[in-house]
Amino acid sequence: MSTSNYDKVMKLALERGFYFPSCEIYSDAPAGFWEYGPTGVSMKNKFIELWRRELVRRDGMMEIDGCQIMSKSVFVASGHLGNFTDPIVKCTKCGSIFRADRFIEEKTDERVPERLSNEDIDALIKKHGLKCQNCKGELGNVSRFNMMFRVGIGPAGEEAYLRPETCQTIFVDFSRVFKTMRGRLPLGIAQIGKSFRNEIAPRQSLLRLREFYQAEIEVFCNPAKLDDMPRFDEVKGTTLRLFRDGDSEITALTAEQAIAKGLVPNKLVAYYLALLTEFYEKTGIDITKSRFRRLSDEEKAFYASVAFDFEVQTSTGWLELVACNYRSDYDLKGHATTSKQKLEVVDPSDQQKVLPHVFELSMGIDRSLYTILEHSYYEEQVKDETRAVLKLKPYLAPVLVGVLPLMTKDGLGEKARRIHSELKLDFDSFYDESGSIGRRYRRLEEVGAPFAITVDPQTMQDDTVTVRHRDSMQQERVRTGELAGFMRASLQIKR
Repeated sequence: MSTSNYDKVMKLALERGFYFPSCEIYSDAPAGFWEYGPTGVSMKNKFIELWRRELVRRDGMMEIDGCQIMSKSVFVASGHLGNFTDPIVKCTKCGSIFRADRFIEEKTDERVPERLSNEDIDALIKKHGLKCQNCKGELGNVSRFNMMFRVGIGPAGEEAYLRPETCQTIFVDFSRVFKTMRGRLPLGIAQIGKSFRNEIAPRQSLLRLREFYQAEIEVFCNPAKLDDMPRFDEVKGTTLRLFRDGDSEITALTAEQAIAKGLVPNKLVAYYLALLTEFYEKTGIDITKSRFRRLSDEEKAFYASVAFDFEVQTSTGWLELVACNYRSDYDLKGHATTSKQKLEVVDPSDQQKVLPHVFELSMGIDRSLYTILEHSYYEEQVKDETRAVLKLKPYLAPVLVGVLPLMTKDGLGEKARRIHSELKLDFDSFYDESGSIGRRYRRLEEVGAPFAITVDPQTMQDDTVTVRHRDSMQQERVRTGELAGFMRASLQIKR
């Protein structure tokens, strides 16, 4: 991938309605807030439906939809009020504020672990002689900034917070969901929704946001039965690409081999890493440019005992798409202690009471969508022009098919509109009669439409149309009565 691909995808996204800055008509619009346009919403919804199909429904998980504003007590229990911080450093001359760990990494290429102390970060700044990038002034000592957005509820301004991660609603709802839905361990509870983090330096559009979408799965399990996974046989042959900092290369092993070699701790973790791999293969991301990077103790989040980041290589570097954390009983124990409620459940398999442990798949939807766009973006020379095309999977393409009359006279326009009307309720179809047929093909290719239907004079004679395939540019004649079946076949997702 060319390092310029980020800029090309960004340009395409703005011009074709995938996403754009929030409040962009105002000069005081804050950074870190982006909005999805019509094509972006369509693609996002299809990505979410693929996630539900390949993870939630496949594994028999339950989905909830929790509140975005939560009480202060939730974040006392979760540890976010005390631990959800980023290191910042302020210039003593001009007052500019930087996120210290990112600042050091950008200037020196030296990775700064998440749990590194303020004193150690100060030492790194001194070691490398780093100065303010704006005025070359001296940098002060590192301090901590809590990234949660505080809100005041009601006229008294009762203290509450926008959730920094969707999982806390799952944890506080766990007991009720388990009882009312007659849950059995292991139990996956999933949620799609927005989270909010007051990032110090949001940047690169969808890659670092203050308001963003997450698709989170929390698997509640009996810690004594982490290798009791009957469905593991379904994925034991799935290849996991594993990496640890200091390794010279990625180790590719089946899920079964990864457990045997001790690279993955148990069948439960291996099972869900394999499901995640299979899901991203179906999104069109080049899985050979992915890895599960096992985090060191210094890098892990404060609640994690074992952590893997699912990362994908992009033109901006390795990008984390999913945090895979074994959170043990950290969350339920914290909420039980703070709320004074008992959160143990009875494991029906042995009728023993247990405080479940949790394995988490915390997916960034926005980052995933960007990565799919970049991995799907191609340019090639066709005669004297550059053809830009998004080779999206048909089931993720915001537009499945364009309906194009070769011309609007002689009844072609009316026929094309009828075909579009017949298709549009079941498929995302787009009608376009403006410009040359070549230009209309290009517009469809740039939003990833896999097919273009051209209504031409022959259509009026034998009721067939030309179906043009996006990737190969090959064409075939299809009877209009067979178009719906043709489109349905294209949407099949192969196992």
